Amino acid sequence: MTQTLATQSDAVHLERTLELAERGRGRTSPNPLVGAVVVRDGHAIGEGHHAGPGCPHAEPAALADCFEDPDGATLYVSLEPCAHRGRTPPCVEAILAAGIRRVVVASDDPSAKASGRGPELLRAEGVEVEWAEARLAHAARLLNQPFRKHARTGRPLVVLKSALTLDGKVATRAGDSRWISSEASRARVHALRAEVDAVAIGIGTALADDPQLTARPGDGEPIGQPWRVVFDSHARLPLDSVLVRSAGGVPVLVVCSPDAPISARDALAAAGVEVLVVEGDDETARVAQALSELGERGIQSLVLEGGPRLAGAFLDAGEIDAMLAFIAPVLAGGGEARSVLEGRGVEAIADARRAVSVEVEPIGDDTCIHARFREW
Repeated sequence: MTQTLATQSDAVHLERTLELAERGRGRTSPNPLVGAVVVRDGHAIGEGHHAGPGCPHAEPAALADCFEDPDGATLYVSLEPCAHRGRTPPCVEAILAAGIRRVVVASDDPSAKASGRGPELLRAEGVEVEWAEARLAHAARLLNQPFRKHARTGRPLVVLKSALTLDGKVATRAGDSRWISSEASRARVHALRAEVDAVAIGIGTALADDPQLTARPGDGEPIGQPWRVVFDSHARLPLDSVLVRSAGGVPVLVVCSPDAPISARDALAAAGVEVLVVEGDDETARVAQALSELGERGIQSLVLEGGPRLAGAFLDAGEIDAMLAFIAPVLAGGGEARSVLEGRGVEAIADARRAVSVEVEPIGDDTCIHARFREW
């Protein structure tokens, strides 16, 4: 299908749809972030965003917000309008009923039930449909990386989060890691946890730190809590751990192999933990299978928080999409100190994963590097 590109004058309204879409961050999963603006004679007469599952989509929200009749107006939207019926009616119906004559779309929807159908139906009814130029389309796609990966692969987007020293250590040779990063960096991590569907660690981290893995931002109650996932081949997670004792309030899922003792699996299940048994000849194969299983449960985004062995298995499996590295201005040293990644790794630097984009941000005394290795 040939796509007609929007004009340069449309850019300001498309950028506004991206700003509106951001208002739903942390609230919309498994739905995407979407914003919309209704414009007549160059001026916005209504705007809206998708606030969460079961709430109106951005397009009908913007139409309902109009302070004058939208008949004949232009609708700008950050994601192509849907034509299927889910918890809410198809957005295409609302657009046609309102008499919108032109729709400008920032990005496509790659999901099988939506891709291309909405714009096609609108064109069939005489509505002009145009698409954003490359820069804005790229920005719109970045808004919904978890949704896009899940739609295309059935697996969640994986972001490796690590706090490390200037010499690349995540713990001393004695295993101490509290606290490498600053309080400001830790607050950022808690905010991130509140936005994602799941947080994952390995059993080594669970045994060493007995973490909560909950979102505890400093500015009030979080929007939601992520699933807490422990990769634990032999189901060794202690029943008196913080994770198990709090499983009734915030879900905990343990990923184990068929070799895990049935008695240990049953005890965890009786304590309220979901136990997922995955097949695979090695740890990398089990990682891939586990991500597919998590995807089937609707988990679209996962932050991988530790430890080095599990992170290495994810890297070897090709399942790290991005990394957030909080680098502290300290040196730890030590040949036996823990590095960020273990696993097989590569033999030649030419074979190493290279980021497709990098953003650098100072956070207190730390430096946060956000590297994307793949864009969906």
